[in-house]
Amino acid sequence: MKRENPFPAWLSHIGLYIRALAKWLALAAVIGTLCGIIGSAFHIGVHHATELRGEHPWLLWCLPLLGLVIVGFYKLTKTEGQGTNDIIDEVSQGKGLSLWLLPAIFLGTVLTHLGGGSAGREGAALQMGGTIGYHTGRLFRLDDRDMRTATMAGMAAFFSALFGTPLAATVFAMMVISIGVMYHAAFIPCLTASLVAFGVSLVMGVEPTRFTVNMPALEVGLLLRVAVLAALCALVSVLFCCTIQFAEHQMQKHIPNAWFRVVVGGVAVVVLTYLCGTTDYNGAGMGVITAAVEQGTARPEAFLLKLLFTAVTLSSGFKGGEVVPSFFVGAAFGCVVGPLLGIPAGFAAAFGLIGVFCGATNCPIASIFLAVELFGDEGLLYFALVCGVSYMLSGYNGLYSSQTILYSKLKAEYINVHTNAYHAGDPHAAPPTKGSIKE
Repeated sequence: MKRENPFPAWLSHIGLYIRALAKWLALAAVIGTLCGIIGSAFHIGVHHATELRGEHPWLLWCLPLLGLVIVGFYKLTKTEGQGTNDIIDEVSQGKGLSLWLLPAIFLGTVLTHLGGGSAGREGAALQMGGTIGYHTGRLFRLDDRDMRTATMAGMAAFFSALFGTPLAATVFAMMVISIGVMYHAAFIPCLTASLVAFGVSLVMGVEPTRFTVNMPALEVGLLLRVAVLAALCALVSVLFCCTIQFAEHQMQKHIPNAWFRVVVGGVAVVVLTYLCGTTDYNGAGMGVITAAVEQGTARPEAFLLKLLFTAVTLSSGFKGGEVVPSFFVGAAFGCVVGPLLGIPAGFAAAFGLIGVFCGATNCPIASIFLAVELFGDEGLLYFALVCGVSYMLSGYNGLYSSQTILYSKLKAEYINVHTNAYHAGDPHAAPPTKGSIKE
């Protein structure tokens, strides 16, 4: 009998891998370029808005009026109520995204910072990046599964363009959707898009976020004290998430009218600012974060006040993200509590920043990479310990209610629950004993 030549089949298999690699390298480069350009423009816009508010303090009084503009634009574009949870739903369920979300969150976040609302940038990054990735995928007529990968690539690219942390952005986009499972097929698309966006941001003059801090040598005693600080950071992350969600629920319940709600919230931020006698809690607060990490100085009440300002700002309808405020809360908390545990204030601020971020996002591996890119790799083992302890002790709470936690934090058990909808030992939310992960 004549034997079949195995080489055509072998070459066919090789061709599949080559075509897939080429497709994602090209598509990710497009997504990364778009996210790099728009992300850099967004970063510059927020930066100039913050500078303008510093030069003209009276702009704080315009916050309620700016809030009305934000609400009006969201209603006009029919994107009211859409946010980061919708980006997560697109990746996990393929629900789709409105292109109008891109200009809505861009304008809303810049105006929020211009008026002195307390918010970050990464929520906008995930929303704008995910929207760019999704619609780029539609332009190239990708199928449903590839559309989800393109959405993640956009999330990673925009995050990378804003913070200058391409590796952390890559892993964060791959892990934040479903805790316990990483979308490994998205690694090359996300990494490529992140690197391209990072390069574009550098060309456009956006400096990556970096902090100068000399990490201590590895010591058993210090490891134990850092573990205690990490446990406290887990509690702070729970407080942070619960306060944000409680404020949002109460504001919508008691002030259902979006126009009135944003005015009330804007007035509240103005009043709180004058009661505190400082503008430290307006905007992102990167200056306070830098002072805590690099100089070891922070007010004892700073982390609580930043939490209050952020909860009022976001729950009333202003736009932005929660991650940079979580940086602020964690850094200020660590800076104050660390010395009480015998940890130098600057080191403790860095540990606190990463610990609260990890507890709030449920992404320990991405948090470790973020720590390395922000602070260097000298304290890698300390950061790994902080992330591990904070992740475990923060429970099933988180910033994003659409986030799915597939595996228990306490044992190798499949639970498949949404963040904030399950607590260990709750008999009314018992995890399934059998079943497979739904594709």
